[in-house]
Amino acid sequence: MNKLIKQTAMGLVLGLSLCSLSSLTLALPADFDAKMAARSDADKARDAARHPKETVQELGIKEGSTVVEVAAVGGWFTPVLSAAVGPKGKVIAQFGPFALRQNNGQPSKDLAAALGNVTPVFEGVDTIAPNSADFAFTAQNLHDQANNSEAAGQKFITDIFNVLKPGGMAAIIDHAGSEGADNKTLHRVTAATTKAFIQKAGFEIVKESKLLFNPADDHSKSSHDPSLGRATDQFFFVVRKPAK
Repeated sequence: MNKLIKQTAMGLVLGLSLCSLSSLTLALPADFDAKMAARSDADKARDAARHPKETVQELGIKEGSTVVEVAAVGGWFTPVLSAAVGPKGKVIAQFGPFALRQNNGQPSKDLAAALGNVTPVFEGVDTIAPNSADFAFTAQNLHDQANNSEAAGQKFITDIFNVLKPGGMAAIIDHAGSEGADNKTLHRVTAATTKAFIQKAGFEIVKESKLLFNPADDHSKSSHDPSLGRATDQFFFVVRKPAK
């Protein structure tokens, strides 16, 4: 009898575990992997360093969500986020005014049109409606602002806070710098500096993921150094705007 009870209990635990795993798996659309495979070879060549699927899973993006991609730049992550939210979701890709220098932003416009669920924005994040996004995402962009000035770095993070709905989540990823180093020249920023911006903006830090850690990266080299193969050591903060 006791053996039967134990077997039944184990079965229930296993069943619940499988259900939880299934829920996590189904958080992304069923065609996510197929869309990842359909990207260009040049984009897929960076997957080993950037871990796109694991990154959106770490943030918790779900089908049907609205995501603001902050400083989308060349749009490498735009197709990833587009696939993650699916046709019922929306990506607001903030390319900024700099993108208009390239044929009036036509490459960004073409990318958005091809993906179908992406709206390109060629102004600052502060022009996007506040409290409008479920998620926000930025990768390898903060260092430019933080190295320009403390005020610019803080505004960059605060703008992300403002665009999120209460309870909304954000991923803040960048090339890890070292205290005391010339991080401006190295195109890096320290995790400690970033954490201070995050907390001052009002975010709760959910976790600092180790997904993009790379101990082989020499922090004394520029993040642009060809010898690094674009596989830098990166911090990855998952943060949340308080629900109230």
